[in-house]
Amino acid sequence: MKIHITKLADHVKIPEYQTAGSVGFDFAASKEIIIPSRTQALVPTGLIIATPTNHVLLITARSSLFKKKGLILANGVGTIDSDYRGPEDEIFISVFNMLDTEVRIETGERIAQGLIIPIVKAEFEERTADGESRGNFGSTGDK
Repeated sequence: MKIHITKLADHVKIPEYQTAGSVGFDFAASKEIIIPSRTQALVPTGLIIATPTNHVLLITARSSLFKKKGLILANGVGTIDSDYRGPEDEIFISVFNMLDTEVRIETGERIAQGLIIPIVKAEFEERTADGESRGNFGSTGDK
């Protein structure tokens, strides 16, 4: 699958799959950023990605993000819709610094990964609930 991508600066890294078995491609910071202790920040990637119609680009943390940097994705998982592709629709990675010290992200440092996933759109039809009730939130297997 070919994905159209726009680099907003010459030095910006195009995402890459690091191994033949990688399901996610890495996003890197397009500029240095310092994230103060216990704060949220948007890390620029310098990229606009044209996610194909009927697909979603999910942004997830690299497995080393917390271990190496003390950062988590502030929104858990980022969702990039297929119509987020205009000339000002740069992808940013929303991170939260969990540490009591500031964190520096260097230009070109890989901080997140992206996954392109097909989407099936649902048609909702209102009706009465059917089936047996299973309990409430977190009730699976608690009988």
